[in-house]
Amino acid sequence: MITNNHLGGLVFFQGGPVRQATLTNAYQSISKVPLMIGIDAEWGLNMRLDSTSRYPYNMTLGAISNDSIIYKIGMQIGKDCRRMGIHVNFAPVVDINTNPKNPIIGVRSFGEDKYNVTKKAIAFTNGLQNQGVLACAKHFPGHGDTATDSHKTLPTISFDAKRIDSVELYPFKKVFNNGIASVMVAHLNVPSLESSEGLPSSLSHNIVTNILKERLGFKGLIFTDALNMKGAANYKNPGDIDLAAFKAGNDVLLFSENAPKAISLIIEAYNVQDISEERLEYSVKKILEAKFDTNLNQYQPIEISNLISDLNTVDNEILYHDVISKAITVVKNDNQLLPIAKNNKKKVAYVKIGNGKNLAFLRALKSFNQVDVLTETNLEVLLKKTKKYDLVIVGYHQANARKTLAISKNNQLWIQKIAKNSNVIFSTFSSLYCLSNLSFENIETVLIAYENSSVSQKATAQIIFGEYKAVGKLPASINSELLMSY
Repeated sequence: MITNNHLGGLVFFQGGPVRQATLTNAYQSISKVPLMIGIDAEWGLNMRLDSTSRYPYNMTLGAISNDSIIYKIGMQIGKDCRRMGIHVNFAPVVDINTNPKNPIIGVRSFGEDKYNVTKKAIAFTNGLQNQGVLACAKHFPGHGDTATDSHKTLPTISFDAKRIDSVELYPFKKVFNNGIASVMVAHLNVPSLESSEGLPSSLSHNIVTNILKERLGFKGLIFTDALNMKGAANYKNPGDIDLAAFKAGNDVLLFSENAPKAISLIIEAYNVQDISEERLEYSVKKILEAKFDTNLNQYQPIEISNLISDLNTVDNEILYHDVISKAITVVKNDNQLLPIAKNNKKKVAYVKIGNGKNLAFLRALKSFNQVDVLTETNLEVLLKKTKKYDLVIVGYHQANARKTLAISKNNQLWIQKIAKNSNVIFSTFSSLYCLSNLSFENIETVLIAYENSSVSQKATAQIIFGEYKAVGKLPASINSELLMSY
């Protein structure tokens, strides 16, 4: 396809650094015009590639007050992308997650406050583009308040145009003014912006050309979201959908299901003057300009030697620890149970809830104080044992911290019974949305670590025992008891 159909670029979705670099070099060597390489690296290359550094989810970054840290994250991810021969990172997500039950955005968003989301997106973008990697704001015109997944169906945004302009479009307008290089158009049904029933936003001339390009004045590169996603693919046949997307005003057609057919249909439309020379020229020049901006006019193959070590430096580890420690949030501390004085005479127990790993947390707790681990499978037996302790630390460890589903009813019961029975410090290593149905009435102290990494576990233990203070702020509301603190 590269030699016969002259593809403009490739996007990688899985693998390892050496495998991807080797393939990239091979593909670049046979392309007449250097290929633009893209990847989803919202929280670093580790989102797609093994053996690489990962960084916190956007929702975790949303809890941090100091935006210069977000700039450093963007810059480090940009550095890693550049080392991998990647020219565009499909990040940041600038969707405002105003729907806690959103099945696809969730922790990929910086939060529910448009101002905080915007500040974080600008800082991330500046860091990424400082390294010569193109940032891409997504998912236009805003995927934050959807109840379905556009990979599987076409979600509907039912707000009126005024609400969309003041909320969903707010961060897009700000990052455009700040000079972001590109934008990705989502597959959404937005009746207030597109009158044709069921027409995805990615195929809408009104949304892509009239609103994005003309009213908002965006001059950068416009990507469709992946055209194999059911939100778009269910609307037209492969090839036809690509032509419709191009005619709507998009520059780059991402993840075509049938690129040869798409190219032939666009050529045919050009030959019968359904697509003008001016329209074709406009996108071609923008794409070539973007390739020039990423130094593809001076293309060099990726150096394979030392690739793994270059992508896993001590600097990466230090930055990750710094970010996590500044995100951890204390949302409740009745009776001032925090911090616990080190080597005090209090009898302290630890109870684990959830399916995630907890070894780093346990080791860190024990390094500060005598902590007994209670592992009873019978709740009544456990409650009798906890009565012997001055304090019980309950850790909720979620194996997949991206999950936004509420803690199971059984786990809620255990947490609340223990809290009613004892003085409890409750630490959750999960998405904050997991706590949506949990009553905090009897829980004296609540910490949110957002992620279940060993670093977040160690940092949480350090906060519990007063090594340093928790300075994170809630980036989104959990329930009526715990509201967003921005």
